[in-house]
Amino acid sequence: MISWRKHYKRSLIAIGLLLSATASVHAQSGDPKNGEKLFKANCTACHALDKQMIGPALGGVVERLQTEQNLGEDWLHKWIKDNKALRESGDKYAIEVYEKFNKVEMTAFPNLSDTDINDILAYTTNPPAPEPAAEAASDENTIAAIEKERKESANSKILLISLLAIAGLLLWLLLRLRQLVKLNQTEELTELNATRVQSFGELYQKYNLVGKALLGLLAVFALYGVWNFLMGIGVYKGYKPEQPIYFSHKIHAGDNKIDCQMCHSSAKYGKVSEIPSVNVCMNCHRSISEYNGKYMEPGKDKAFYDGEIQKIYQAAGWDPATQSYTGKTQPIEWVRIHNMPDFVYFNHAQHVVAGEQSIISAHNKKNPNDQIDVVCKACHGKVDTMNVVAMANDFTMGWCIDCHRTTEVDMNNGYNQAYFKNLHDKLKKQYPKSEGKITVDAIGGLECGKCHY
Repeated sequence: MISWRKHYKRSLIAIGLLLSATASVHAQSGDPKNGEKLFKANCTACHALDKQMIGPALGGVVERLQTEQNLGEDWLHKWIKDNKALRESGDKYAIEVYEKFNKVEMTAFPNLSDTDINDILAYTTNPPAPEPAAEAASDENTIAAIEKERKESANSKILLISLLAIAGLLLWLLLRLRQLVKLNQTEELTELNATRVQSFGELYQKYNLVGKALLGLLAVFALYGVWNFLMGIGVYKGYKPEQPIYFSHKIHAGDNKIDCQMCHSSAKYGKVSEIPSVNVCMNCHRSISEYNGKYMEPGKDKAFYDGEIQKIYQAAGWDPATQSYTGKTQPIEWVRIHNMPDFVYFNHAQHVVAGEQSIISAHNKKNPNDQIDVVCKACHGKVDTMNVVAMANDFTMGWCIDCHRTTEVDMNNGYNQAYFKNLHDKLKKQYPKSEGKITVDAIGGLECGKCHY
């Protein structure tokens, strides 16, 4: 009897090991590389391999499920394809998982084939080693750049010392020559020197008209300088302040192709393009807690970007460990870059909606080597290439007027067709040389009241 029990127990252990090994073999039968692509496309919004997010950590989920619940990959296939149907069938563990994660229903993936799911499970079991980032040598490049800068600095110092030495030598030679001239000066030369102009006053009296002309010319140059200085007040092209959270538009708008209006939504529907709230950031960063992109700005590493994401969590009061809001929020004090004077009226919606195609076309004609595809870039520059956003244009009155004089009104736009239905023919007669092309200045684009209260 005892022998039979021992034999039965050993058989159960063997069966358990066999099932575990079978699960591992099945998971390994998939393609981890393809599984990684599928996992990133379908699962990363809620799951990670090594930590709990909205859903549980999925690293080693096949073996863990087999060991803890005695469930195989077929259960995972059913859960992934339609977890709701699995719960409704009365599956105990499916209901338990649903209850454990706050009754957040997982998205069903009926479009994934059995092969796709096997590949995903293979990735969770044996994830391939991460490929080295294209910019992995950024640290080496930075070190090389620092060494190069040191060498250039040393060379500059040597050059400066050499120039000072040469200047000293020339001064010494000049003094020696002056002494020689005095020694060799004759009485005739002394008399000649007595007739020469000895002061600026004497020089001015001798060349009175020339002096007045020079003073007038200097006055003109001075006025021109003052005028340029006054015209430069409030013009901050190239201004790029340091922000409280490092936000790279190159990574978001460039590498990840996030549309401008996803964050600056009111640019299309309102006068002002607002600064997005932290809730907009959390739409994505609730499930993106670390930076895994290949691009690294020189001098910055993964730890730097991860730290900036943590600043967003602090501002939003988000606890990534519990996947919940704490209620302790902190305002983000962004530094404004573009700021119109109070006496200037500018409506973003008017330009983004009614003037979109016209502005893009006018910019591309005027700048054949700087083509744009989004209307925002006409004023704000190619933001999708900027790590730190800088003011790309002057934003002066003259700059705006020049745009109004060269930008054609899009008469194919549905709004303009209705609004300028009777005005279009009149404008053609009024501006016969325009060949039917009407610019913004012809429809009131230069009227003071359009932009000034």
